[in-house]
Amino acid sequence: MQWSEEDNCLLVGFPDFPRQRWRTHGDTYELAVANGIEVLESLIIAYEAVGDPLPQPTVSRVR
Repeated sequence: MQWSEEDNCLLVGFPDFPRQRWRTHGDTYELAVANGIEVLESLIIAYEAVGDPLPQPTVSRVR
């Protein structure tokens, strides 16, 4: 999730899903999170419906 000055909102993306840069947005943090959860649930349902495995998550380590 990141703020977009151009769009004047928070953009929510799921970079581990192929061909997915930005999937949703929200004017507030709470709305962006709620929209993001809805999109992620839809992505999972779509993958399961066609029998595709979910992408492996990218793991970042904070030092």
